[in-house]
Amino acid sequence: MSRHLIRPFREADLPAAAGLLAERHKEHRKRHPLLPADYESERLALVEVTALWESERASGAVALEDGELTGYLLGAPKQSAMWGPNIWVEAAGHAIREPEHIRDLYASAAAKWVDDGRIAQYALVPDDPELLDAWFRLAFGSQHAHAIRPAPTTPPPEYPGLTVRRAVRGDIAVLAQLDLVLPQHQALSPVFSAGEMPTMQEALDDWEESIDDPDYATFVAEYDGRVIGSSIGCALDKSSSHSGLARPDNAGFLGFAAVLPEARGHGAGRALGEAVLQWSADTGYTSVVTDWRVTNLLSSRTWPKLGFEQTFHRLHRLVGY
Repeated sequence: MSRHLIRPFREADLPAAAGLLAERHKEHRKRHPLLPADYESERLALVEVTALWESERASGAVALEDGELTGYLLGAPKQSAMWGPNIWVEAAGHAIREPEHIRDLYASAAAKWVDDGRIAQYALVPDDPELLDAWFRLAFGSQHAHAIRPAPTTPPPEYPGLTVRRAVRGDIAVLAQLDLVLPQHQALSPVFSAGEMPTMQEALDDWEESIDDPDYATFVAEYDGRVIGSSIGCALDKSSSHSGLARPDNAGFLGFAAVLPEARGHGAGRALGEAVLQWSADTGYTSVVTDWRVTNLLSSRTWPKLGFEQTFHRLHRLVGY
């Protein structure tokens, strides 16, 4: 009968942890083959786990059965105040042979995290039903979705009454207004996001400087001759939220979309998303990635309808409340 042992993560555990991560990623790619194949290699998986281990104030736990490492969990804080007194388990921060045992690993690692005051806890978890269920039974809930789809092979449909075009300098005022629309919407029920809100002047200044940046494709949607929404596409490597195992090769990124509240219902959000998809295909990207707050009722319904399939779930738990 095997003996199940939990102890703190040590540097000597890195090679075995990398092997488990490579196994997990290989299984994950059976569901999402557009994810990067490189991390099926234990050598590259080791690079990811080592980077986490070497992060400032990283800590975690491992599971062993008859002396063999069968699971690990690593977390480290982010310095941004917007996440609260936090600890993050990133995409490469955990792998386990038996999903139920992630609960034992968390029980060990989280004792130190909470003792250190890190009560705002986040975990980026693959869309494995058994693994997600184990995290849910640790009182984590779904907060944010990471998703992918192939670049389109056919042109987008037309939307009656809507015109979608590239943004120009004459659109700067409405683009700045739309920059405020998304955080304003995210602050409302049921999202209740505490993200920072730029001022109108900050948004105007940013657009004055960036409107001609060739690395970003900005689109606007017009209805009855009035701009009512915008979207932005770029290379995925411009996004710090998608890295390592969660960053597909040669991918475009749907990084922003917003529609004026009074103009919703005309299909502008979907049309703007389609514009970024088509731009990604025209640019030569083979896939497109986006992400959204799952409590944002608009984006969580629109983006899956455009073919995006969720790859990772960002889970969240606030301890002690």
